[in-house]
Amino acid sequence: MVELSFSDQGPATAVAGSDPCKPLGACLVDAGTITPQQLDAALQAQQRQNAPLGEILVSENWATRKDVLCALGHQRQLQFADLETAPPPAELCALRPVDFWIEQNVVPWMRVGPILLVATARPDRFDMVADRLRDCAQTVLPVLAQTDQIDKAIADRYKTQLAQAAETRAPLSQSCRGWNLGSRFKPAVAFLAAVAGLAAIPQLGLSLLFWAAVGTLTLFLVLRLAGLAAYIAPRRTRQTEPLETPARLPSVSIMVPLYKEREIAGALVQRLQRLTYPKALLDVVLVLEEKDGVTRAALEKADLPSWMRTLEVPALGDLTTKPRAMNYALDFCRGEIVGVWDAEDAPAPDQLETVVRHFAQVPEDVVCLQGALDFYNPRTNWRARCFTIEYSGWFRVILPGIARLGLVVPLGGTTFFFRRDKLIELGGWDAHNVTEDADLGLRLTRAGYRTEIVDTATYEEANFRAWPWVKQRSRWLKGFMVTYLVHMRSPARLLRDLGAWRFFGVQAFFLGTVGQFLLAPVLWAFWLATAGWPHPFQGVVAPEILRGCVYLFLTAEAANIIVGTLGVVAGGRRFLIPWVPTMALYYPLGVIAAYKALWELAANPFFWDKTQHGQAVEETLPEPTFRAGLRPVSDGS
Repeated sequence: MVELSFSDQGPATAVAGSDPCKPLGACLVDAGTITPQQLDAALQAQQRQNAPLGEILVSENWATRKDVLCALGHQRQLQFADLETAPPPAELCALRPVDFWIEQNVVPWMRVGPILLVATARPDRFDMVADRLRDCAQTVLPVLAQTDQIDKAIADRYKTQLAQAAETRAPLSQSCRGWNLGSRFKPAVAFLAAVAGLAAIPQLGLSLLFWAAVGTLTLFLVLRLAGLAAYIAPRRTRQTEPLETPARLPSVSIMVPLYKEREIAGALVQRLQRLTYPKALLDVVLVLEEKDGVTRAALEKADLPSWMRTLEVPALGDLTTKPRAMNYALDFCRGEIVGVWDAEDAPAPDQLETVVRHFAQVPEDVVCLQGALDFYNPRTNWRARCFTIEYSGWFRVILPGIARLGLVVPLGGTTFFFRRDKLIELGGWDAHNVTEDADLGLRLTRAGYRTEIVDTATYEEANFRAWPWVKQRSRWLKGFMVTYLVHMRSPARLLRDLGAWRFFGVQAFFLGTVGQFLLAPVLWAFWLATAGWPHPFQGVVAPEILRGCVYLFLTAEAANIIVGTLGVVAGGRRFLIPWVPTMALYYPLGVIAAYKALWELAANPFFWDKTQHGQAVEETLPEPTFRAGLRPVSDGS
């Protein structure tokens, strides 16, 4: 037999005495890299994990990837490919589309006479690759390279093509990327003309404002009351069944988009190291922009574990958005399930186990799971308290109720998890939409799929400063406006896709949310009537209707208090209950954000107003009581 001896660098040379059929673990034991006890433990873990033995050994810090690669070379008598000094040539890459090389995680390295050498990190799967390359009129043989090196070689070779694809991944019919100055000019002129016309006929203008304000308030109130009723209604539950052998845990990729995160990068790595999911199945991708030297410098100071890696998004054009970065990274994700966390997130340590267990028991049409978002700094100031109350009410009460009613679930931007193949089928995210999460939640429902709420929480930093709060909220509201306009291009088609009930839910959420902020000053004027003071609607609206509106407003405030109280109780934050009534003073700042969003919608719709993180100290996290984990037998869909 012929054995290969290895130096630290370069390809192998032949020596006598090897058995190429010897198992990889035995090769590593013989080399003194691992002990027999470590091998036994890794083999036992492999019975429950859909992971290569080498990944398990690396994740336990019993071996390095270089050790595993050298052992693979010994086992299969393969040489190494130096992809840095000898990158794959363009003419060889042209043998197949980039999708093929990414999917198989291989790259054509070199042609030597009648032989085509293809770099791979998984020689055990190479027969399938060779079979799909059999029409190349050459003998296809494998050489070894690490997975990260193969990814980098593909990214370098197809840089422009992949970056452009990331911007155009979502279907054009459900994207705002076709908007330009001309397409925005006519609606802006029509809006200004309408304002001028209503100003010229004050009574008509005030009447329309009145009914628009009351209508949007009623829409959103109905949505909240329906969600609240569904949340508190008795329900039958199905016991969650734990995943046990022989079921094998799937691999999970988590994308964490980062941009100019000087303060948060080190803390992020520490928080993610609390995760208890098997590290051999965990693929955390820190997604950086190519020109973001700030975050890159911060991460260089952090010691990244083997299951965490960085990926740079090429800087082409002027578009620098989170969804574009995620679209680019999606191709390089290795997991069967793909999730998203934000830079400041602190997920529950067992979050991925909960997600995997939930995915294992739901029907195939449930392609997305949304977890609860909460904050780890509610005591920072009053605004942080109110932000926590707002999120607790939405993610722990209203959103689970909406999901139970079978309505469209607008995703939350982080802590949502997808079946990877379905996310690719949907076209990923709209790279130009600044609330790509809510848009994706609507698109997946239009495609016939569903989102469920999963019983887990992620804690992040409450945006507690006034102007950063306005900037963040204006981005959300602008994105809601964009999403609504995109999907309402053809209302009849949207109605066919969703059905009447979900169509109503879309109107209630998007029109209700945006309308409440834009028309809030109109609603404030009604309180003048209750005090007997002059107000703009005297002589325009009948006194009986005005009195009825007072009851409507009181109902809305009562609903907000109930939702907020139930939310903070469910989130384990009972100390916030006395602050719930002050929420009426928290929302007025959103009016500034709404008009800022309206201006940017016309002037700069794709501008991403970034929120700066790392400004608050993490507090002790609570033990939440989350009812959404009790999944109903019938979801009303």
